[in-house]
Amino acid sequence: MSVLIGLVIGLVLGLTGAGGSIFAVPLLMLLLDLPINDAIGIALGAVAVSALFGTVSNWRGQYILWVPAISLGLGGALVAPIGKQLGAQLPPIILLVGFSALAFIIAGIMWRQTVTAPEQANIVRSGHAAENDLIQPICRFSPEDQFDTSYKCIGALIGCGLVVGLLSGLFGVGGGFLIVPALLFISQVSMRQAVATSLLIICVIGGAGFASFAAGNNSLDWTLLAQVCFGGLLGMLSGRLIANRIAGPQLQKLFALALIAIAVTTLTNKLINGVI
Repeated sequence: MSVLIGLVIGLVLGLTGAGGSIFAVPLLMLLLDLPINDAIGIALGAVAVSALFGTVSNWRGQYILWVPAISLGLGGALVAPIGKQLGAQLPPIILLVGFSALAFIIAGIMWRQTVTAPEQANIVRSGHAAENDLIQPICRFSPEDQFDTSYKCIGALIGCGLVVGLLSGLFGVGGGFLIVPALLFISQVSMRQAVATSLLIICVIGGAGFASFAAGNNSLDWTLLAQVCFGGLLGMLSGRLIANRIAGPQLQKLFALALIAIAVTTLTNKLINGVI
């Protein structure tokens, strides 16, 4: 079952470029009966490994933009352990309700994108290049095709990283569905570059959050983590192989509905049984 959960993480990452961990936390709680803090820790580790696999592929294709990756990733990595420690101090029911609310918001963003910009759902999924047509991005490319390194640009990227890192540490989400829109809003990058850069950022932020979790947890089930990571790698590879054959908007709508269903089922199950 743990390998199957990892398969879902990797498959969603491979098909959409993000979002695997938002499925992992409720599945780990629902199917393996893990406490929410343990589920968050395992999800962070698994999504970091899966994103690393995708990053290696994108690195070879030279799609990763290093300035935003380092800026946003550094901000997130600094705050993710703080978010994880904060989450450990909160009552589990608060974490679960907060996670469910975040899942609904992400599902709404996914669904809205399929209606307002269906072409972006295809790009995130399959990785086909297409240029972003934002009018006034904060960060721009120079005539020599160098990414903007002004204080205003770097500050905006770090600020986004802080928000994503906090949410990642608190709820175990990699933040891909936040990172990609943020990169497109702030910078003059293509969707393909945004997705590739997002995977690297997810890897860095997720890894930082997991390191914080592992450092404070002497009873971490490394076998379970390895099984979920193995499934994640299989899922990531499978997602990349079949991506071009699946309709992006319809697939994203399906993921959005599945996310809502899983979040509602997990929340209802834990509340009825009184076990968080």
